Amino acid sequence: MYFIANWKMFGGLNSLNSIHKVVKFFKTFKKNKFIKIIYCPPSTLIRPMSKKLKNTNIDVGAQNCHEQDTYGAFTGSINSMMLKNVGAKYVIIGHSENRQAGETNKLINLKIKNALKSGLKVIFCIGETLQEKRKKITKKILNKQIKLGLNKIKNKKNVIIAYEPVWSIGTGLIPKSNELFKTIDFIKKKIKNNKVLYGGSVNPKNIYELKLINNIDGYLIGGASQDPKKFIDIIKKTYN
Repeated sequence: MYFIANWKMFGGLNSLNSIHKVVKFFKTFKKNKFIKIIYCPPSTLIRPMSKKLKNTNIDVGAQNCHEQDTYGAFTGSINSMMLKNVGAKYVIIGHSENRQAGETNKLINLKIKNALKSGLKVIFCIGETLQEKRKKITKKILNKQIKLGLNKIKNKKNVIIAYEPVWSIGTGLIPKSNELFKTIDFIKKKIKNNKVLYGGSVNPKNIYELKLINNIDGYLIGGASQDPKKFIDIIKKTYN
């Protein structure tokens, strides 16, 4: 089971102290051999966080990258090669917040290709909006995102799919259990042998409901991952 912490635009150097609680818990938790924890902080914290987690089984990832894997005149941008050089092993690509800011499926495809080329593992986000859900075209949207996002990528073993319905992120709402099971099953049939995670308002309360959906391979966790107590609670309650 994957537990990926997406810190978004949160955290300074002092916030790194909070990960010690998670490291301590992970070392003593009896189920830890079945767990993969990945922290995706802002790029400013990747290097110091990777140093703090050096002698642990917890990895560090980035939240996005530029589509070009070589140096260039792109002010404010960071590419996958640079992220790997400072300690990142994973990168989130295609998050709905970035899609809403203008990222297209074509651009996402370029980012995934170059991230994999640089040796990073990709957490590829897909999901439908509330309007698309109401129109009952969720599967059509997901199919398009998968097809175009992974276009001409033959080796997909280092790609993890994160299903995040846009209408769920930050709202406290999650899909109905039977709907979520069917959606995850649909994704797994489209891209075989890849892990499929769920993301969108995952918290210590709804994890009881989510853990009963037995085809989910883990969680991409936003706000709750910034609080070590909540993050640990989610992990513990997944197994209790």
